Amino acid sequence: MERISTSFLGIFLLVLCCYASNTVQATDYAAYKDPKRPTGARIRDLMKRMTLEEKIGQMVQIERVNATAQIMKQFYIGSVLSGGGSVPAPKATPRQWIDTVNKIQKWALATRLGIPMIYGIDAVHGHNNVYNATIFPHNVGLGVTRDPQLIKKIGIATAHEVRATGIPYAFAPCIAVCRDPRWGRCYESYSEDPKIVQMMTEIISGLQGDLPDKSWLGRPYVGGKDKVAACAKHYVGDGGTVKGINENDTIVSQHELYSIHMPAYYNSILRGVSTIMASYSSFNGVKMHANQELLTGFLKNRLNFRGFIVSDWQGIDKITSPPHSNYTYSIQASILAGVDMVMGPYNVTEFVDDLTNLINKNFIPLSRVDDAVRRILRVKFSMGLFENPLADNSLADMLGAQEHREIAREAVRKSLVLLKNGKSAYTGPILPLPKKAPKILVAGTNADNLGYQCGGWTIEWQGLSGNNLTSGTTILNAIKDTVDPSTQVVFNENPDTAFINSNDYAYAIVVVGEQPYAETNGDNLNLTLPAPGPDTIKNVCSHIKCVVVVISGRPLVIEPYLESMDALVAAWLPGTEGQGVADVLFGDYGFTGKLARTWFKRVDQLPMNVGDAHYDPLFPFGFGLTTQPIKQM
Repeated sequence: MERISTSFLGIFLLVLCCYASNTVQATDYAAYKDPKRPTGARIRDLMKRMTLEEKIGQMVQIERVNATAQIMKQFYIGSVLSGGGSVPAPKATPRQWIDTVNKIQKWALATRLGIPMIYGIDAVHGHNNVYNATIFPHNVGLGVTRDPQLIKKIGIATAHEVRATGIPYAFAPCIAVCRDPRWGRCYESYSEDPKIVQMMTEIISGLQGDLPDKSWLGRPYVGGKDKVAACAKHYVGDGGTVKGINENDTIVSQHELYSIHMPAYYNSILRGVSTIMASYSSFNGVKMHANQELLTGFLKNRLNFRGFIVSDWQGIDKITSPPHSNYTYSIQASILAGVDMVMGPYNVTEFVDDLTNLINKNFIPLSRVDDAVRRILRVKFSMGLFENPLADNSLADMLGAQEHREIAREAVRKSLVLLKNGKSAYTGPILPLPKKAPKILVAGTNADNLGYQCGGWTIEWQGLSGNNLTSGTTILNAIKDTVDPSTQVVFNENPDTAFINSNDYAYAIVVVGEQPYAETNGDNLNLTLPAPGPDTIKNVCSHIKCVVVVISGRPLVIEPYLESMDALVAAWLPGTEGQGVADVLFGDYGFTGKLARTWFKRVDQLPMNVGDAHYDPLFPFGFGLTTQPIKQM
């Protein structure tokens, strides 16, 4: 009887255990997968389930070309990016982009916890890597408009075009305050004046959506599937380096740092910016990627930024000189300083192994890793990435949409600055130009070159020359489309005196300027007008009434040629919609732009910014002649 009781008890306990086991399985509830739960609860639940390897994986961002099924699975990669010019195929369609992003995303979702990766791309003046996208004016022109609502519309349009290709994260806007135009990234800056740069952070609300009422300060926000996570960059002081040398040292006082270079970050955080990118540059000798006081002490603790800090491309490598000479130290210094996600496009194994070793040896506390992962997950949850990890083609038609091109054309019109209009008070203004004339001359290297018109960060990282890079309207074609059908437009890139004198031109439009460049390749200590621009101006303007249009990423030395010109227009880098230039030259719209940068006389005056004690510009900050639109018969 006792044996029967014991057997019965054993069977009973076995059944009970099985029942309990089945009950747990049936009710095994993953709070992190439940969109109805608060974000904080979802983060806590997910992090409890994560191994150290999975946490480290979230901190890794690799280049698209290195994202394979094996790499994504083995290292639990948290983010993938397309660097400048990195595309699935030449002239790739939205469908090809979507397929590429989704393929990588499916690899991420197939990992144990199914944490989606976040795909990022530089979209710094529209979706600039992508064929047929709308290319807006670079920031140097947009600052001229002083029109935050226009900039917000550009943000909305850019978000739509980025999402059209299945990408949810844009490394934009650049909110540098360029204090020296010798810097090769000056065109990525809205202004030398921090107030204008603050005003232009409205683009974040366009990219991400308007922050809901009663939002927590510093919390990242992305308002739906037609918005993207934004990235304010490059924190902090990148526009103030010595002599404008890219990635150089910004040697300024604490007051200058906080009053000139920091204010736009306050506004970005108030707008719920999701991510902030650390700068290659240093502040008073300390590399920003290793600056714990500014990354963690000020940005995270003082300003309460709750999103994540991402490094720049191989940015942590450059903490040492030469770069990557002590990678273990670079990892330790950057992670302890506050970098949460490392853009290490190529060396995944080395980064993961070294970071794991540093954690295991207590050189980096697990609490710092947890902080980084918590921030990354907070952004992913705020984007709805867990609910909608895969892209669809519902927005594919938005790429290069006509309504976006109209916004870009408006931006071009409002970014033009009229610096001279008429040789003297006696001759009167030359602009706006008459549409009806027997014959006009268009000259200059930049008149019929869409690549020059768009500048760097267009299709390729350094930009391109020619008219085959993408779809758009050159200034020459815009002129042809604007003048009266009876007007003959003659184009000669660099006409000699004989050619000019053998024709009877009513007037000439000379379009000269810089060739494309990006970052260090654009650093320029002399800022002269590139050849053959000076000869073209001399040959044309000494014989014909002429309007000179300068296409450039910054002011250039123009004073030696100014007297020969009848009119001078700064058009900056207008992008694909060159029609906006012709709209204003011919009076359909008036000139309204005011300089957001000081136009210097000589390069030896630099750096020179509004408010300086020895301020002696050719054209001062805020200068810009105006015209009224006219009706032409």
